[in-house]
Amino acid sequence: MQVDLIRPATLGDAEAIARLVNLAYRPLEQGDDAVSPGWTHECDLLSGARITVSQVLDILAATDSVVLLGLQGCEPVACVHVRKDDRKASIGMLAVNPAHQCLGLGKQMLDEAERFANKHYSPRKFIMSVVSERPELMAFYLRRGYSLTGSVREYPLKAGVGEPKRPGLMVETLEKLSLDVHGQREHLESEFTGD
Repeated sequence: MQVDLIRPATLGDAEAIARLVNLAYRPLEQGDDAVSPGWTHECDLLSGARITVSQVLDILAATDSVVLLGLQGCEPVACVHVRKDDRKASIGMLAVNPAHQCLGLGKQMLDEAERFANKHYSPRKFIMSVVSERPELMAFYLRRGYSLTGSVREYPLKAGVGEPKRPGLMVETLEKLSLDVHGQREHLESEFTGD
């Protein structure tokens, strides 16, 4: 299954993005017991909202930052945040509505985030942060070509993205080289073929 359309989000999408992200990561915190939590939820690790509408508005207003929104018809079902970070592209907030998970939408959104970053930011690499105690999520990114960097830090309490339910919760940085920047892919291929 594919989303029908992926487009940059606007300020008018902020509420829908906040609801989507919280539904994907903290559905039980939203008081909606009718929603079946998908495999990406963090309810056993963290409490509180993953993101607020105000935080989404700040992300959307920032320079060199975009939230890509995936739509089925007119319904937002997936999103991902891409931000230029010096010579890197930071990718985060990848969320798929639990009702649409395990259908390939996460892979599609991640691929689109990388394409967008290559086109607009020309990064040397992509980076992302993942809660260390999310082995299934870590495995998803490793299958997509990301690598562990060994950079691990404490969960960012001051970021306002939830409170750990366990002591010692850590966040790990993953990275993936971008071979599309400045024609490097073509250059590398010509080196191996002798062209």
